[in-house]
Amino acid sequence: MMAGTATLDSPAEAVPIATTLEDLLLYHEISQFIYREARLQDDHQYDAWEALWADDALYWVPANGDDSIDPDHEMSIIYDNRSRIALRIRQLHTGRRWAQEPRSNLRRTISNVEVTIAGNGDVHANANGIIYESHPRGDVVWAAQFKYVLRRIDGGLRMARKTVLLPNNDTALWSMAFLV
Repeated sequence: MMAGTATLDSPAEAVPIATTLEDLLLYHEISQFIYREARLQDDHQYDAWEALWADDALYWVPANGDDSIDPDHEMSIIYDNRSRIALRIRQLHTGRRWAQEPRSNLRRTISNVEVTIAGNGDVHANANGIIYESHPRGDVVWAAQFKYVLRRIDGGLRMARKTVLLPNNDTALWSMAFLV
């Protein structure tokens, strides 16, 4: 729940309702951060995207189900710490390793952004997204739920954790040669 919010009880869960200008400004800031991250990925601006991560970050795309599995003991599509994220980006710059040639044209649509504050001051945000990928092998539409743990570092937001839940992650997937 956002700081300074009220809730309505429902059978499913409590629904945060922003009641202060501070809540609305925080929601706007978080939403803009998520939109910017999506744009950087769509435009293949991976150096700028990498700069959005905290030093202790984890980036996880589970396989074979939802996020209740243990990524240390079960297979994942991606399970990277901060140094592995940086290594992926450096490898793209060598010219000897690439994920695709030519690169996919990508566009993300982000919606249903929800924000809550954890007891330690981290911000938790969830969003849904559709990723449209156009590539010579064909067009693919990916659906995803994005779960963020964001932290304020040096006055800006950074991703401490990002989990991407693909609803079809328990089936055979096209080669995902881009970062979701």
